[in-house]
Amino acid sequence: MSPTMSATVPPVPANAENRYEVTRADLPLSCPMPGMELWNSHPKVYLPIVDDDGESTCAYCGAHYVLRD
Repeated sequence: MSPTMSATVPPVPANAENRYEVTRADLPLSCPMPGMELWNSHPKVYLPIVDDDGESTCAYCGAHYVLRD
């Protein structure tokens, strides 16, 4: 295996969980998030988690995001 391949982080499966904890480093928040596999997902949407008092739910897949400080 080449050094480049061993340093690669495998993508997180999109829509694999119902609840995700995110931090301010993840803002602006989108679903699916960067680093998630997109082949089996929905179009990227941005979620207003800060305006939603720290919790947002994706209208496409129902994933619930909670902002942790």
